[in-house]
Amino acid sequence: NMRKVISSALAPDAIGPYSQAIKVNGMVFTSGQIPLDPETGEIVGATIEEQTERVMLNLKAVLSQAGMGFEQVVKTTCFLADLADFAAFNTVYGEYFRVNPPARSCVQVAALPKGAKLEVEMIAVK
Repeated sequence: NMRKVISSALAPDAIGPYSQAIKVNGMVFTSGQIPLDPETGEIVGATIEEQTERVMLNLKAVLSQAGMGFEQVVKTTCFLADLADFAAFNTVYGEYFRVNPPARSCVQVAALPKGAKLEVEMIAVK
């Protein structure tokens, strides 16, 4: 199948040499999303909960542009600036995956772009 670049105006523009997502062979691979406002490009929210909500809305927009939703997500990789935020992150994240959540890795990293508290990437399959 053809490799297709996915780009949604409802998610932040890429801030480097990458695409918001790539769709190939019925699969969508998103780039990591940090909690950026799509219009201003600035971080949204001071708390992990607020930032997680923005990240999930950004990912929802990208998946939607590819004709998919959270129910097609099979794997996520989550990067937290502080694992002390793990429980609060899970509370918001879990609202998007109430039934049959995808496989997931979640790790603490030294730093994220623009001082974000988290970054999440997803793989979805039609």
